[in-house]
Amino acid sequence: MQLVSVDIGGTHARFAIAEVEDGRVVSLGEPVTLKTAEHASLQTAWQHFASIHGTPLPKAAALSVASPITGDIIRLTNNPWVIRPSLIPERLGADVYTVINDFGAVGHAVAQLPADDFEHLCGPDTLLPAQGVTTVCGPGTGLGVAQVFKTADRYHVLATEGGHVDYAPLDGIEDALVKRLRRQFTRVSTERICSGPGIIAIYETLAELEGRAVPSRDDKTIWTEALDGTDSIALAALDRFCLSLGAVAGDLALAHGAKAVVIAGGLGLRIKDKLIRSGFDQRFVAKGRFQTLMAGIPVKLITHPQPGLFGAAAAFAQDHA
Repeated sequence: MQLVSVDIGGTHARFAIAEVEDGRVVSLGEPVTLKTAEHASLQTAWQHFASIHGTPLPKAAALSVASPITGDIIRLTNNPWVIRPSLIPERLGADVYTVINDFGAVGHAVAQLPADDFEHLCGPDTLLPAQGVTTVCGPGTGLGVAQVFKTADRYHVLATEGGHVDYAPLDGIEDALVKRLRRQFTRVSTERICSGPGIIAIYETLAELEGRAVPSRDDKTIWTEALDGTDSIALAALDRFCLSLGAVAGDLALAHGAKAVVIAGGLGLRIKDKLIRSGFDQRFVAKGRFQTLMAGIPVKLITHPQPGLFGAAAAFAQDHA
């Protein structure tokens, strides 16, 4: 069965034709990426994709959406689009559909992708567990969190809003970071720091601690300067980002009772080499009395280029097997 798989984030909407059979993804076509800011709604973006595709689209759809999936009005967290699932047949022409949270979709991708779509980061270099919980988290426009729970004969994906739990500072620099963010936000969540835009606050805090005046920069500029090494404070901010992400990933694993952790998201791929060489692993295991337990948890990075699209199709395959 063919379907249109869509991955809708804060900045981009990605489309592809997928084929599924017997509850699993058989193939995923070449993706088309559109900027959400350049389209008034999902419907107009869908029509644009249809014009690029050139032939009639399948009458089935799988939508991965960066928002909690509740009720018949879905408002995206970092995107002005509003999606009403009950209108999908009328607006998109898809008679059969699945709508899932974006990191719920990534959870389905983690459950179905082969081992060679994951790269080892730290902990035991073993396969993802055949049974039990795997925590999935990933920094991007926000911080997505999900759980994959496997039993002997099937799996379940639990989409969460774990990226919005309180951030826990672990040293003086992070105390200063949280203090700075509290000037703007009453409550500082992990997403304020462990996401793409979070690098701004880290960068400005480090500059302030050193007494250095720096020009205002957007997150894309800081990430570029950090990754190419042209700005020493940006590079230090990247190091601090990796430490914070390691601590948060470890907290989530403890809370979930996880046997493994997968880091996902496009930003995770961009900083892959830095994560491996940073203090991510030390912060991940530094959980006091549970340090030995944490050291036994494998942490991997998903390397598939489109886990949201693949996962949306996988969720559809499970729903309509």
